[in-house]
Amino acid sequence: DPYIIATLLFSLGLGTTITFASSHWLLAWMDSEINTLPIIPLMARNHHPRAVEATTKYFLTQATAAAVLLFASVSNAWVTGQWDISYMTHPLPNTLIILALSLKIGLAPLHTWMPEVLQGLDLTTGLILSTWQKLAPFYLFLQVAPMNHTLLIVLGLFSTLVGGWGGLNQTQLRKILAYSSIAHLGWMILVLQFSPRLTLLALLTYFVMTFSLFMVFKFNNSTTLNSLTTSWAKAPALTAMLPLILLSLGGLPPLTGFLPKWMILLELTKQSLALIATLAALSALLSLFFYLRVSYAMTLTISPNNTTGTLPWRLNSHLPSTPLALAASLTTCLLPIAPATMALLPL
Repeated sequence: DPYIIATLLFSLGLGTTITFASSHWLLAWMDSEINTLPIIPLMARNHHPRAVEATTKYFLTQATAAAVLLFASVSNAWVTGQWDISYMTHPLPNTLIILALSLKIGLAPLHTWMPEVLQGLDLTTGLILSTWQKLAPFYLFLQVAPMNHTLLIVLGLFSTLVGGWGGLNQTQLRKILAYSSIAHLGWMILVLQFSPRLTLLALLTYFVMTFSLFMVFKFNNSTTLNSLTTSWAKAPALTAMLPLILLSLGGLPPLTGFLPKWMILLELTKQSLALIATLAALSALLSLFFYLRVSYAMTLTISPNNTTGTLPWRLNSHLPSTPLALAASLTTCLLPIAPATMALLPL
């Protein structure tokens, strides 16, 4: 029913928006729950055992993270007498809240639910889970002043490595997207304590690139590497564009994805963390490898000329192409704004 879907989407947006406006821990916890509950019916609307399993895993994971978040905020209020989000002075509640938010967004080593859940969803709901659902936890990340700086660096570096290693042997596109999300979140967490605005820039850039990639897969109705082989005859221009989107996700110049990685490496070097910056840059090569595998499957292989292989060519997509064209252009052409970005960000 479109009215029910519209109500769920409105509740989804309302929960995130109210989280942005909250400065009280109890209100922020309630809004994060409002943000979590509407996506449960959206995830389970495909009556398939895998979708039900993914929904159950997501619900249990988010419930656990919410319980830890509530316990940490109550503990902080008990110790300090303050419910204000920015007034987090005790190290134990501070660490618990960072771990709870890491579980919510899927940072390694608390990431194991993310690939399995995303694999059980359709591409539209997977796009919401990979983009919109990250906003509220990231707002709380930006509000909390971390006391344990080593914890954030370990979480970020471990996420970039796991995101690279985990996607190497995958043939399911949704699992590849999940590990790509984990790796990008690791880059954002690495620089969070040094430059929050740079984290926000990386998050927005990740949203644009991920939206482009999800829309390409949805346009081709593809969920595996093998199903991409028919796309060259179905949408040749889109097939030529996909390697650029993937290389942008990998962070290669002169594409948009190079901009946040370049600035993050620069900031880490300024903070005398050259070893961490080197390990993060090397982990990006692992992610680049499986992006190149997807590019190879889509552009350099030809489907067999039989009925099964040619059937998808005749099923043209009726999705509007304007959002995809706009997002793909932003994914590939935003690097020239780097000087303006560096002037605006106090790096």
